[in-house]
Amino acid sequence: MDLLQWLTTTQLGEFIFTILVSMLPVVELRGGIPFGLAAGLPPAKAFAAAFIGNMLPVPFLILFTRRLFAFLKDHVPLFRGAIACLERKVERKKHLVLKYQALGLLLLVAVPLPGTGAWTGSLVAAAMDMRLSKAVPAITGGVLAAGVIITFITHQVALF
Repeated sequence: MDLLQWLTTTQLGEFIFTILVSMLPVVELRGGIPFGLAAGLPPAKAFAAAFIGNMLPVPFLILFTRRLFAFLKDHVPLFRGAIACLERKVERKKHLVLKYQALGLLLLVAVPLPGTGAWTGSLVAAAMDMRLSKAVPAITGGVLAAGVIITFITHQVALF
């Protein structure tokens, strides 16, 4: 069965909505998988949709975060406090990545806890000026690992 048949068999709307939910910061894949399962998607489809949605913003975050933050701090005083808060959060997570480079970034993203994930990993990679060719595979590996853990936990909880 090719991808188009797989998607159109049923549940295309749920699949797309799960992608959109998983693109949100904080929610990410950790909320997208349970959302997709609750919407009636099978575990494999929920995982795929959440993975796609979680990874879509990553390259853009890595490439444009520093410039966007600088612009907002200079031109929109309302955002200065929020950006400073985000930068402090990144500084706290940065030591892991500095010590272990790509492996540290993978581990940071893979831990399925609040405050970790693809968005945080992308912000850390941007703060460190990490190249896309190094950051994206590490973040992808972390998102895959977190996705497997979350899918397993969520699916097991749903069985009870």
